[in-house]
Amino acid sequence: MNLARNLSTVKSFVRLSSKIEEMSREMNGIMAPDAGTVIKSSDNKAIRQAANLLESGKVIALPTDTVYGLACSANDPKAIQRLYAIKGREEKKPVAICVADFNDLRHWGQANHLPNELLEQLLPGPVTIVVRKSVHLDNPFLNPGVEKIGIRIPDFDFIRDVSRAFRFPVALTSANRSSEQSTLNVGEFEKLWPALGAVFDGGQLGLREEQRAASTVIDLSQVGQYKIIRKGVAIEHTVHVVEQFGFKNVL
Repeated sequence: MNLARNLSTVKSFVRLSSKIEEMSREMNGIMAPDAGTVIKSSDNKAIRQAANLLESGKVIALPTDTVYGLACSANDPKAIQRLYAIKGREEKKPVAICVADFNDLRHWGQANHLPNELLEQLLPGPVTIVVRKSVHLDNPFLNPGVEKIGIRIPDFDFIRDVSRAFRFPVALTSANRSSEQSTLNVGEFEKLWPALGAVFDGGQLGLREEQRAASTVIDLSQVGQYKIIRKGVAIEHTVHVVEQFGFKNVL
């Protein structure tokens, strides 16, 4: 009888410990959602969930200040390969990275020749700045054979907060299959959901078709020179700013 009672007590304790651990994980927002789960970006657990999925090598979808993006850890070789597979993108076609702040931009890219005053007029915002990679970007599958990297600091709190929580650069590309139009709401890329760790829904990002043009991409890797790679949604402002700082257009 005593043995039976002891076994019953042990089982009860194990069940209770398991329940406490589960509740603790739920409270900290670290339980992994099922693949393709749609989570409101306004949910108080969403930032931590997104960061944990990035840490575990998953590809996620999330809103930016222009269009919805597919994101993964930029320094995880398998995650990058998974990103390209989901996107249906040629591995030779570069992807950009997203960071939270200027210090991150200077850590992951060689941007010491760019004054803070210039960066402050462009970022955060719908602009991708192309510079040379720093030694800290050591993923051989991240734009192989390309010495440069496009870096974004979106003007959108959710993705910047996720980047801060993750603490590493986030590879970022638009949430659509290659050659298809970029997306302004999560329903527009529903066929990709099953392949994603989760979909973070920030609602409708805009109603104007012009917004699908995504960020302006400008190469500022050379001192005093700039080259427009993609016009995007902020082309006029971007050119105005860099020319104010004496940068010359290289055609």
